[in-house]
Amino acid sequence: MSSKTTVGLVFFPAFDWAISPDHPEREERLLYTRDQILEEGLFDLPEIEEYRPQIASLQDIERAHICVPSAQEVITESHLIAAGGTMTAGELVLSGKTKRAFALLRPPGHHAMRVVHGSRGFCTINIEAVLIEYLRKLHGGKFRCAIVDTDAHHADGTQDIYYNDPDILHISIHQDGRTLYPGTGAMDELGGPGAYGTLINLPLPPGSGDAELLYATEQLVLPLLQDFKPDLIINAAGQDNHFTDPLTNMNITAQGYARMTELLSPDVVVLEGGYSIEGALPYVNVGIILALAGLDYTGVIEPELPQKLIDNQGRLREEVVSNVGYLQEVWSRRKEKDLDLVFGDKEYVQRKRRIYYDTDNISEHQSEEIKRCPSCSGCRRVYSIAERHYGRLVKIGAVLIPWHACRNCRHEAEEAYQQLTTEEGLDHIYLHDPEGKQGDEG
Repeated sequence: MSSKTTVGLVFFPAFDWAISPDHPEREERLLYTRDQILEEGLFDLPEIEEYRPQIASLQDIERAHICVPSAQEVITESHLIAAGGTMTAGELVLSGKTKRAFALLRPPGHHAMRVVHGSRGFCTINIEAVLIEYLRKLHGGKFRCAIVDTDAHHADGTQDIYYNDPDILHISIHQDGRTLYPGTGAMDELGGPGAYGTLINLPLPPGSGDAELLYATEQLVLPLLQDFKPDLIINAAGQDNHFTDPLTNMNITAQGYARMTELLSPDVVVLEGGYSIEGALPYVNVGIILALAGLDYTGVIEPELPQKLIDNQGRLREEVVSNVGYLQEVWSRRKEKDLDLVFGDKEYVQRKRRIYYDTDNISEHQSEEIKRCPSCSGCRRVYSIAERHYGRLVKIGAVLIPWHACRNCRHEAEEAYQQLTTEEGLDHIYLHDPEGKQGDEG
């Protein structure tokens, strides 16, 4: 076998971090994979090279998040290394050291939203968002990125962060949220007034397999990527769609993952979920690595692959074809949509949400106002009240300034922040400005 493609592997199992010793999200997720990589001799191939992760700074985290009360008190060193490893993967590609990169690390991150009170869905820091904001900072904000999230759980955190960002195309392909945590990701969730249609959600019916995933990749994802023309394509490669995963109800195989990777040709792959430690992860990860390197992956087959998965391929095709057709239409007509019919005709669009942090048992009530601006994606104001398990309430106010903010929105945001400093009853206030200084007034 030969290939001119070089793949950089960034590996970090987070030995010292776990929710509990027997939790599904534990270090063995990656240790079995590493054993398989060594057993198959992948590190002996000239196309594949391993790199060590860097450690992200608190400022890197704060470009993507508002951590309450502070980044220092919310995250651990393992989170900094996982985020830093994702940054390393992006640097490898953009510097030309490797053509593609695979960040095999934990803890995962795609359920972490803009405001972070704790952990939810095993996630505290959104590692893909940290990478994107880091690269945008390096490029002066002029950077377009596409995230294709193929985890079985809807990437609600990434969606929240880029809900109103026209330079980020976020596509989430996941098990139908009516049947799985976090219960979101319906097709009518399409983004905010400044980025309508750049959030695409394709819920797959439980039981979907390789045929459904590959149809969605070929007929929906690839045309959207070709039209959007991103500077970087990230695959948030959750592997809990696998037929052996204990937390989900999907039927993807290692061959399906590898073929999807070959079709997608992502610049950076980032491991998200996947909790079948022995039955799925070693095989799926090896298949992805070989596909990224342009090498033959057809021999990567799980030892207990049920014949019924091969025989029943495509049995849910009709529903998937219908949903893909709907989203193709949404994408093609997104710029013609009368946004007043979607968001109303007021200057500010309001969102009110209840967010539950299942990992840390925190209930959050969040109210957000997004300015509709013809010159930029608009500033945002956020109020959040979080109730922790012992009954204490934490109240915050925040103002968000977008990348490429127009003069009026920046001025209005700065005034709103100053107004927050005079309000009573807030435990913390924040100014989130990725182009400038992050602010926090206790």
